[in-house]
Amino acid sequence: MNKSQEQVIALAGLFQAMEAIESIAQKGRCDEQVLETSLSSLFISDPKNALDVFGKAANLKQGLEQVRNLLNKTNPDKRLNSIRYALAIVHLESKLNKHKEMLSAIGQRLERAENQVQHFGLLHENVLESIASIYLDTISTFKLRVQISGEERLLTMGLNVAKIRSLLLSGIRSATLWRQVGGRRWHFIFKRAELTKQAEFLLNQIEAES
Repeated sequence: MNKSQEQVIALAGLFQAMEAIESIAQKGRCDEQVLETSLSSLFISDPKNALDVFGKAANLKQGLEQVRNLLNKTNPDKRLNSIRYALAIVHLESKLNKHKEMLSAIGQRLERAENQVQHFGLLHENVLESIASIYLDTISTFKLRVQISGEERLLTMGLNVAKIRSLLLSGIRSATLWRQVGGRRWHFIFKRAELTKQAEFLLNQIEAES
């Protein structure tokens, strides 16, 4: 897997999580497999490559489609909320990277959450609440907040709030991976053709293997 493919994998993880947030905010639900892939990534601390964070490329099919569509200049499907959330997360991750104590606290609390996962299962309400509280107590204390747009009724339901905050934390995980594999904000503009091409390549691979 080359560097551009690893960057696309990281972006796919980010966009897939942000699109799941958009789905919860607008419809009150998201794809359970997408949620599982996003949350699982939080507990992969020593991956050999970008794909290890998400298990396999097929787990990122929706995210890869979003990368291809959102970065393709000729595609009319511009999901502005997902892009806005993703850019905010990339910015927040860059701020988090300078706060070593907060990073350490997040790591310790994720270890405790992982013990809960073993006891209850990844998508149990207790686990979601624990992961959500990590985001609430750390990332959300920064001045910049990710403002989620959607149905107020859906955005005030407890489990939806927990899922959204958990997905935001998984977005931070993907943004960290994006930075670690050399991704930069300017790539969204000046490297979009290459990223689109690699997303298409990975999607064709998934199709060939299915």
